[in-house]
Amino acid sequence: MSDTLFDMGFEEARARHKALVKEILHHDARYHSDDAPEISDADYDVLRKELEKLESDYPELVTKDSPSQKVGSAPSKGFKKVKHAVPMLSLGNVFNKEELEEFLTRVQKFLGLSENIEITAEPKIDGLSCSLRYEKGALIQAATRGDGAEGEDITENVKTISDVPQKLKGDFPDVLEVRGEVYMRRDDFIALNKRQEEQGKQVFANPRNAAAGSLRQLDSKITAIRPLHFFGYALGDMSEPISDTQWGIRDKLSSYGFVEAQPAALCQNAKEIMAYYESISEARPDLNYEIDGVVYKVNLLDYQERLGFVSRAPRWATAHKFPAEKAVTIINDIDIQVGRTGVLTPVARLEPITVGGVVVSNATLHNADEIERLDARIGDHVVVQRAGDVIPQVVSVVLDKRDSNSQPYEFPKTCPVCDSHAIREEGEVAYRCTGGLICAAQAVERLKHFVSRLAFDIDGLGAKIVEQFWQDELIKTPADIFTLEERDKGNLTPIRAREGWGDQSARNLFNSINERRNIEFNRFIYALGIRQIGEATAKKLAATYGDLSNLRTAMHKATDHESEAYADLINIEDIGPAVADDLIGFFTEGHNLELLTDLEKQLDIQTYEAPSVGGSPVVGKTVVFTGTLEQMTRSEAKAKAETLGAKVAGSVSKKTDYVIAGTDAGSKLKKAKDLGVNVLSEQEWIDLISA
Repeated sequence: MSDTLFDMGFEEARARHKALVKEILHHDARYHSDDAPEISDADYDVLRKELEKLESDYPELVTKDSPSQKVGSAPSKGFKKVKHAVPMLSLGNVFNKEELEEFLTRVQKFLGLSENIEITAEPKIDGLSCSLRYEKGALIQAATRGDGAEGEDITENVKTISDVPQKLKGDFPDVLEVRGEVYMRRDDFIALNKRQEEQGKQVFANPRNAAAGSLRQLDSKITAIRPLHFFGYALGDMSEPISDTQWGIRDKLSSYGFVEAQPAALCQNAKEIMAYYESISEARPDLNYEIDGVVYKVNLLDYQERLGFVSRAPRWATAHKFPAEKAVTIINDIDIQVGRTGVLTPVARLEPITVGGVVVSNATLHNADEIERLDARIGDHVVVQRAGDVIPQVVSVVLDKRDSNSQPYEFPKTCPVCDSHAIREEGEVAYRCTGGLICAAQAVERLKHFVSRLAFDIDGLGAKIVEQFWQDELIKTPADIFTLEERDKGNLTPIRAREGWGDQSARNLFNSINERRNIEFNRFIYALGIRQIGEATAKKLAATYGDLSNLRTAMHKATDHESEAYADLINIEDIGPAVADDLIGFFTEGHNLELLTDLEKQLDIQTYEAPSVGGSPVVGKTVVFTGTLEQMTRSEAKAKAETLGAKVAGSVSKKTDYVIAGTDAGSKLKKAKDLGVNVLSEQEWIDLISA
């Protein structure tokens, strides 16, 4: 990726950041929830790397709904949902020696250490993450990762896996949650696909998809005949510690009856870590299971606890990914897809090519700038790469194979769906359809978002059904969903009479809709599909305003940028002027106000209740750190405050609850005293949160 991609002003960076957030969240859902990834690991890693670079250059772009702060996607509908007692997070990535050294330096700096830190290194298995809960040594529950907070109950299926102990051996705690990876060996995968082909059934693209598809069968008898295996490598909830090191955890899990991935190593410095990485890279073709990199973890658990987590990943671990595989193919065409906010996204239709054993035929080209940067044209031979799954990234154009009659691709200036003008606003990377409510693509995509898993989560009203109902004018607005049953009673062609439907399926749909008439306020806000308002920002708004009436009133008052209401809005973490303008614009537009009124008639929107952090004296408090802390680094102090439910702010205002002042505190301390804000020394803060 060229560094010049980031030579941009803030507004352009903000626009690119928004586009990346949307695209990455879409691919998270396809990978984690649907087991149907649309892009390769390499393509996904490039998107995340670009996002992280933008957020590093412009920290003010980081919001809690950014993929950098999240993991996975919502659990699917086929299984009972399970809330994880301890979140199942993902890992950050490094791609070379320099980035590995940066990771090690960050860990040392966070802990305030100068000496090397012992690191465990083990293979990164390309399978499906799974959590196993044992009580009194007996397996009582198994769950997928899901969105990190909530997964799927796959207990009966996991009990069919021979590598998973039904009863632990030796001396174990009363409660023990073992995390690991369900996978399929290469030889078993080849044999399974051969059987599938002989029986005229669909073959699997790769062992990871085969494992995921086998594990998530609704009939555990099917899972039982699939050759699945399990590597244990981490812990979740437990009644007492089993070791004080990561390496000790591996030994303990082996003694309990789990299989541990090999080879693994305990490394003392970056040189030893890279030696392990290179050795396992060479050994990779000879392993009987797929790996897509190496995982590094700080060995000492005391250090892990101090380092803690960011929203999406632990600070004490990272994955070192293998380089992508490459091939050359042809761009047969470039299609334009229109999203719910009107963004036009170009998609390259490729001559099907096998890359790393998988046939791929599509790739996103992101936006007009990316097409121009690549100078990608229809008919071009292009280098594509993938690291794990299905759709490749277009890396470059093979110019010496370009036809002499080739013409540059002209990005459309009109929407391919409604023919409205497509414009590129100042500072925006994306072209956007101006059709708004008259654009079928936007209307349908907004409805899909409204019923999606993180929004209203209406079972039976999936993307295809939404498209059909919209086309047949059964549902045109979100409110129409909740009047559908009543209108259906007088319809000459009721839903039960439609092709593929019946009395029971229609009744199930209506029941699902009625079950969602009672909705949490934060989910309701997210469901509205307001630009730049993701799941985390919706929670912040819900926590700040409490209910829809207060939010509507506040947004109306905030139209005056000199008002206290506007000041309160932009003082909310991660909400700056641009996000505020989108919010205010939504809540002052006439069509949207009509929509809200219609929805309020149909729904019971619950007043927001903040989750409790048991016994914490600083839940909901706004704190500001200033000066030099002596007992911990500033990063460690902020992380600890956030885990206790406090809101960490960068500036002092009359709404600040505590200012924690270290040595050499400056203007923030003075402002706190001027405003009468409670000022604590570092020791007083530690005493407060330790009480």
